[in-house]
Amino acid sequence: MDTPLLYRQLQDQLSQWVQPKDQRHLQGFVEIVAAVLPSGEACLGRWIPDLSHRNCGARAHMGRLSYFLHNPQITAERYYEPILGHLLSTFAGEAMLLTLDTSMLWDQFCLIEVCLAWGGRSFTLAQVVLEHGSAMVGFEQYRPVLERAQRVLPPDVQVTLLADRGFVRGASPEEKHGGLMRWLNQQKWDWAIRVKSDLLVTTTDGRTQSVEGLFPPPEQAYWVGPVRVLGDIEAHLATANVPGAQDTWAVLSSQTVSLQTFALYGQRFGGIEHHFKDYKSAALDILDSGLRDADGLTRLFMLLDCAYLIALVLGMMLVKAGQRTRLDWHGDRGLSFLQLGLRELARLCYERRPLPILQALPKGNPPPACASQRKRDALDRRIEFSRVVTFSC
Repeated sequence: MDTPLLYRQLQDQLSQWVQPKDQRHLQGFVEIVAAVLPSGEACLGRWIPDLSHRNCGARAHMGRLSYFLHNPQITAERYYEPILGHLLSTFAGEAMLLTLDTSMLWDQFCLIEVCLAWGGRSFTLAQVVLEHGSAMVGFEQYRPVLERAQRVLPPDVQVTLLADRGFVRGASPEEKHGGLMRWLNQQKWDWAIRVKSDLLVTTTDGRTQSVEGLFPPPEQAYWVGPVRVLGDIEAHLATANVPGAQDTWAVLSSQTVSLQTFALYGQRFGGIEHHFKDYKSAALDILDSGLRDADGLTRLFMLLDCAYLIALVLGMMLVKAGQRTRLDWHGDRGLSFLQLGLRELARLCYERRPLPILQALPKGNPPPACASQRKRDALDRRIEFSRVVTFSC
């Protein structure tokens, strides 16, 4: 049986960037990506129909796939990062908004990712899966992920990183928050991190109190800065009490704070949360993979990220060519670039049309998709405060 058209086209394009240790690994890599894209599945067994050109039994297929996912030669450095570097080539010298977050799998494994927020969603720069029973991880556990993300960034970019209050553990009590913040300052990255209410801050007049002591009354916001935390970290603090919100907001930032600090931090939710949902229920169904070891899951996520990037680029190219309405019935873009790309790929395969040459992502940040007027109203909703107080102590 001839090899599938999608496999041949992906091999032609991906071999420009991917330089494996063994060419047989490239064949296996392309086969898996070419199986993930049309199936939209992370379950190994559901890739078998797309591997039938090998003319062997299902057990042999599963053995090959398992070997690939447990082969230490299959790394993001060799496979994912070269593709990512090509697609990010236009971002040199630009501002980039990164998110750091975790997601739990079966209450047994913790996925740690650094992502680029783009187009109302996020996509992976670096990730790892650890066997860890909590979403709260120490700095030394996620520092390698930050360093790999830094390595794939284009030159001369201005980075701002967003992180949640779960990134509070270190190897020692004095490292609480400090490991991450000090590392970010050393790299000259800006940052905005949501903090817990018991974090101690010291104002310029020498007074030390918890963040909770700087929470404002309802419908008010406080700007406090500069402040010092953990002895030597200079920062600015923004707190807000919004009626209807589950918690009082408290964001520590490397930059002077304003109302836009909350808008900036809010982009984390629209990006990383939907990205994790795409992994699970919205697109790829990682929870049905059947894998239960950290190394295999790390490689599986890398392969899914490769397929994710290809679909995202196809969706972006469809919109750029003015052909979105062929697959998206909404007045404005109502589907994510990922969903548009998966549907465009299905159309190309059905009509046996060639896969277009994958373009680099445009450096501008497209607006998020809005599938309904209610979603549009939620995105456009303005939060007003009755009073904003600035403290310069």
